[in-house]
Amino acid sequence: MTMTATAPAPGFEAPGVDAFQLPALFGSVTKPVLQLVLAAIIIVVLFRVATSRMQLVPSKGQFLGESFHGIVRNSIARDMIGPEFLKYVPFLTALFAFVLVNNLFGIIPILQFPTFSHPGVPYALAGLVWLVFTYAGIRHHGFGGYMRISTWPPDVPWWVRIILTPIEFLSNIILRPVTLSLRLFGNMFAGHLLLVLFILGGEYMLVVADSILLKVLSPFAFAMGLVFTFFEAFIQVVQAYIFVMLTASYIGTVLADDH
Repeated sequence: MTMTATAPAPGFEAPGVDAFQLPALFGSVTKPVLQLVLAAIIIVVLFRVATSRMQLVPSKGQFLGESFHGIVRNSIARDMIGPEFLKYVPFLTALFAFVLVNNLFGIIPILQFPTFSHPGVPYALAGLVWLVFTYAGIRHHGFGGYMRISTWPPDVPWWVRIILTPIEFLSNIILRPVTLSLRLFGNMFAGHLLLVLFILGGEYMLVVADSILLKVLSPFAFAMGLVFTFFEAFIQVVQAYIFVMLTASYIGTVLADDH
């Protein structure tokens, strides 16, 4: 009588950076690129619908659009920028909507990938923000004046300025877009990785693992994935808000007359 041995179940391979290396869908176009285009279309359509029939007594769509605009205008731009805030409200509103929609893609079925968890995307967006606040500062103060307020702290001894000026240049000119992008990227990357871990771990426990105990515990892994999905939605909204708030803060800083 021949005995056949059953091969043990393969071990669980935790997801890593490879989960973010998405293959091209066609040509050199990847999923994050398509999501960027989709986000732009969604935002244009929603705001177009919200403003198509403006009324004194707003419809639900108009109310939502005005409320979103009001948050950016009153809670971010006016507080962070100062007297010249109105000219930057359209940019900040579009920026908030764009970051928010791309973040929320991470919990939308089928898509389920936050665009800014791919590092090149937040770097590019932070570069655009850097161009905007640098242009605003140069236009307001001139190139020399902008460099002075950004790198030349007032009311300090000359020998302290020798130390502080390179630090201020590095902090205000170079590192602002870097830290802005890394904050957004890090949160989206970690959140997506956590969700993938719970979902794939639950699938492994239920389908692949030989242990009865793991199969019994698998619903808890899926439940934790659901809990962290709601938590991730909260983080996605908060990170979009922080990104726009910091952008407005940088614009307000370069428009200020004092350092």
